[in-house]
Amino acid sequence: MTASCQACGGPIESAGGPGRVASYCSQACRQRAYRERRRPDGTPVKELVSDIGNRLGRLRLQPGLAFHADVEALSTRFAQLRRLAREARQGREEREAWQADADAGAGDALPVGEALAERHPENVTPDAVTNSLVPPPGSRETPSGEDAFTALVEGRRRELRVHCYRLLGSYDEAEDLTQETFLRAWRARDTLDDVANVRAWLYRIATHVCLDFLRRHNRRPAPYEPVPGLDSGDGPPPPRLPWLQPFPDDQLPETPAPQRRPDEEAVAGETLELVFLTAVQLLPPRQRAAVILRDVAGWSAQETADLLGSTLASANSAVQRGRSALRGALPGRREDWSAAATPSAEDLKLVQRYVDAVARADFDAMVDLVREDAVLTMPPNPFWFTSRDALFAFVRPHIDPASPMFFGHWRLMPVRANGQPAVAGYLRRPGTSVFRAQLIDVLRTREGRIAEITTFEPHLFPAFGLPMTL
Repeated sequence: MTASCQACGGPIESAGGPGRVASYCSQACRQRAYRERRRPDGTPVKELVSDIGNRLGRLRLQPGLAFHADVEALSTRFAQLRRLAREARQGREEREAWQADADAGAGDALPVGEALAERHPENVTPDAVTNSLVPPPGSRETPSGEDAFTALVEGRRRELRVHCYRLLGSYDEAEDLTQETFLRAWRARDTLDDVANVRAWLYRIATHVCLDFLRRHNRRPAPYEPVPGLDSGDGPPPPRLPWLQPFPDDQLPETPAPQRRPDEEAVAGETLELVFLTAVQLLPPRQRAAVILRDVAGWSAQETADLLGSTLASANSAVQRGRSALRGALPGRREDWSAAATPSAEDLKLVQRYVDAVARADFDAMVDLVREDAVLTMPPNPFWFTSRDALFAFVRPHIDPASPMFFGHWRLMPVRANGQPAVAGYLRRPGTSVFRAQLIDVLRTREGRIAEITTFEPHLFPAFGLPMTL
């Protein structure tokens, strides 16, 4: 019986006896497949180097906890850079070997992009192709064309990732679909000579990639359901979005937001806030895309129609219906709920007081910092609270060292997510010495107190540049 190697595609000879069939033809292929699985997909070297430089410039020597976390985050980035450099060297050695085979008459050498697709089809990404592309003799591709495409990818990555995130509400899926956008763009690169506006071309691809995803996944927020045996408070159940994830502020594009027109005030500036993302998820996908393209990304009415592939009348109708729905879904006048572009000094002091109160397990101080009508949700978990009393009745047994339900000791670190103040929480369980990543709380403040807490699971700590342990 003959099988194919999952790494190189070569035949694997099996004895045909009982037992598990081998997946790789050699130990070298097994190690190569392991490296491919461990590779941090979609991390351009230039962006990584730039990120390391930015983090070095923001290194905080005090307090000690922040300094330790910053250095841990840098060590992770340097390890990633070393791994990419090592793989680049190995990739060059493989290319030289393929070229040597071709020069020796071993057959036509594949262009590197095609070779990657043949040898590792599951790992072909625009970054893998653009970073390793070597045009074969006689190819019409030119180095300047490749450099232009690479610059196009790197220059628009953050902007398009935020666009996908606004449409989807999920950081992980925005990452994946940004990669899919660049892969589709790479496949269509031959048409670039006929493209007048490359940015609009990429936005159109990204928008349709997201709309295709939303057609396959029918996602509409529904109110939280009561949890048996749990007092969630007497307020109305908030919308539940199990797919919702936070977005790190330091990954936002540096380009300023476009100027707004008076009829766009329903969807003004800080459109990464979780309250806006929740409201916009209530819209049907094409209305959502129309509003985001028109009022958030700043495209004109005709450009929005072109990006959606619809008529001007249809696009305008979608925008108007979407704006009307958002006015009804957003909680009150914008100045009553919106965070400023940068949290105020009072907000930052409030967050620091909250961090200190949690570190001391000072229950009364924590209660005093939260509004009576505070709302807490925990996507993707089903728990929710709509009053301070209900929230702290649930929390208190877990933070009280005298309680049999005591979770352990907490350390919180201030971070920024979705243009809002946030904290990353580490928990040291009783009997252990290590603080482990536990949660990210994104906070909305109002009138000097915390009005809303959205608690996320810890798997996005690396995206925030945070270590998983302290």
